[in-house]
Amino acid sequence: MRNAVVVGVVGVLLLLIGGWWLYKIMEKRKSIKLKQKFFRQNGGLLLQQQLSSSDQCISKTKVFSSEELETATDGFNVNRILGQGGQGTVYKGMLADGVIVAVKRSTMVGEENLEGFINEVCILSQINQRNIVRLLGCCLEAEVPLLVYEFIPNGTLSEYLHPQNEFPLSWEMRLQIAAETAGALCYLHSAASIPIYHRDIKSTNILLDHKYRAKIADFGTSRSLSVDQTHLTTNVQGTFGYLDPEYFWSSRFTDKSDVYSFGVVLAELLTGQKAILTNESQEHTNLAAHFVLLMEENRIFDIVDAQIKEHCPKEDVIGVANIAERCLNLNGKKRPTMKQVTSELERIIQLSQKKDVQQNNEEAESITAEVISAWDDASTSITCSSFQVDKALSSSDVEPLVPFKTW
Repeated sequence: MRNAVVVGVVGVLLLLIGGWWLYKIMEKRKSIKLKQKFFRQNGGLLLQQQLSSSDQCISKTKVFSSEELETATDGFNVNRILGQGGQGTVYKGMLADGVIVAVKRSTMVGEENLEGFINEVCILSQINQRNIVRLLGCCLEAEVPLLVYEFIPNGTLSEYLHPQNEFPLSWEMRLQIAAETAGALCYLHSAASIPIYHRDIKSTNILLDHKYRAKIADFGTSRSLSVDQTHLTTNVQGTFGYLDPEYFWSSRFTDKSDVYSFGVVLAELLTGQKAILTNESQEHTNLAAHFVLLMEENRIFDIVDAQIKEHCPKEDVIGVANIAERCLNLNGKKRPTMKQVTSELERIIQLSQKKDVQQNNEEAESITAEVISAWDDASTSITCSSFQVDKALSSSDVEPLVPFKTW
C-alpha cells in the first residue's frame, strides 16, 4: 500500500513536470512564431534582400533581439524618452556591455512606415561620415520596428536656437555647425558610393554631440539615386518652412532642394528665429522670404540674433548671410552646390581664425613692448639713483661710519 502511494506521488510529480515542460516548449514555439510573424510583418525579408546586395552593409548592421532592447530601455520606460516625432519615439538605452544608445521605436506599422524604416537602414548602412549619425543596428522581431543609433547627448540644434537655451551657441560654434552640416550634405550628394538626397534637412534633424559637433539624423524620407539620375519625381514630402518651393510646384526633388533647406537652417543660425515666424497678431510668416527681403534692403543686422550680435565679426555675418541668400534662390539652378557652400563656409572660418591669430599676436607684441618700455624706465630710474648715491658718497664732507683713530 505504501509503495503504491509513493508510486502515485512520483507519477503525479512526473506528470506535473512533464506538463510544465510541455507548456514551456509550446510557449517558446509560440514566441518564435510570433517573432517570425513580426519579422515578416516588419519587412525583414525585404530588408535582408536589400542588405544582401552589399557585404559591407551586413558587417555594419547588427540585428538586436527584442529582449535586449526591452532590457536596455527598461521596458521602454517613459522616463527614458529623448524625443518624439511623426515616425516614432526615441528612447535612451544602455546595452549589456554598457554602451549608451538611442532606440527609435516606430509609432505604427504600415506600408509607408515600413518603406521609410527599410530605406533608413539601407542608406545609413552605407554611410561612414563623422557628421552623420551612426546606425548601430535594428530589431525586426518586435511588434513594431526598432532602430538603434549612437547616442548623441546634447539634443537638437533647434533646442539651442529657439526657444533660447540657457547655454547660447556662440558665433564660432554656429559657424562650425553650419560648416559641418554642409560638409555632411556635400558627402551625401557627391562623395558617397551612390548619391543620396536627405529630403528633410531642418534644425530638429541636426543633433549636437558632447563637443557640440553637428550630426545629421533622420533618413526616413531620404532616397539614393543611380549615377545617371539628376532628380526624383515623388509625392511632395518635407517640413513646411524648409520645403523647396520649386519641388513643391513640380514634385521634382534635386540636390538643390536640399540646398534650399540648408539655406533655411543658415537663416536660423544667423537669426535664432524659427522657420515659420508668428507675429503678435498670430499671423505666420516664412523666415526664408523675410530673410531674403531684409537682405535685399541691406537690413540683415535688424534680424541677427541678439545673443551673438555684439560678438560676431560683421564681415563674417555678411559672408554667411550672402551664402544663405543664394541657397534660398527660388530658381534651383541659381543655387550653389553643397560642395561650393562647404568650401565658402570653410574659407570664412579660416580667414576668421587667421584674424584671431593676427590680433592675438598684435596684442602680445603690444604687451611685450609695454613691458620693455616699463623695464627701460625702471632701469633708467635705478641708474640715476645709483649715480646720485655714488656722488653723495664721494663728497668730502661725508663723515665715515667708523671714525679713524690717530695714534
